[in-house]
Amino acid sequence: MIFCSLYSGSTGNSIFVSSNNTKLLIDAGLSGKNIDKALNEIGECSKDIDAILVTHEHTDHIKGVGVLSRKYDIPIYANIPTWEAMSSSIGKLKNKNIKIINSRELSIKDVDIINYKIPHDAASPLGYAICHKNKKACIATDLGFFTKEIKDVAKDADVVLLESNHDIEMLKFGPYPYNLKRRILSNVGHLSNEDCGKAILNILSSKPKKIVLGHLSKTNNYPKLAYQTVINILKEKDVTNKDIILSMAKRTTPSNYIKF
Repeated sequence: MIFCSLYSGSTGNSIFVSSNNTKLLIDAGLSGKNIDKALNEIGECSKDIDAILVTHEHTDHIKGVGVLSRKYDIPIYANIPTWEAMSSSIGKLKNKNIKIINSRELSIKDVDIINYKIPHDAASPLGYAICHKNKKACIATDLGFFTKEIKDVAKDADVVLLESNHDIEMLKFGPYPYNLKRRILSNVGHLSNEDCGKAILNILSSKPKKIVLGHLSKTNNYPKLAYQTVINILKEKDVTNKDIILSMAKRTTPSNYIKF
């Protein structure tokens, strides 16, 4: 399998995951032109994408969804509440490309996809795990807190993109209005650097993992700060590179091209 974060952050998110015969995007939160550009940079083409899986209806996850579907005839997968919440934003699609997720598992060509609920302030947000044979990539961002369901899905994954959205002190003393700060810190907001580190401790197993820290706030975090905060938490529990390989997802360019 191949995993690559095309864009990750509060300004837009999209992840490419592929198997031998299937190419998927999880979200398309930038313009279609930007998604095209990112895919070209890693040697892929938008016209070859088999499906786009939508986590939730916020703009930084759906901005390019409608454009890509219309231009390249790509099916879009989301649950009914998300379809209802995003339909006015993504424009008219062909009926055949409107795919409803109504069960916990689905298959697209040679991959199996597990969806799971995530605690976030959207209509009915989902995380996804993409599975092929004995390989698994898990995407877990936009989390108010790290639930047992997320832990159970992620603990045996080979690659996990996990949210490390903000530094709590930067957020508290930063420029955001009070109501927005409360929303981010709530149980339907975003995972802090500290909570991300603690979450990683909960998915340790005998199977070494590649953890990609993503969805960083542009205002309330720095990549080096997020990385070091998580590393410090792992070191306190004697977690080493034999257990976890940690890296960062970049905001504006493809990163973490991982074959596994």
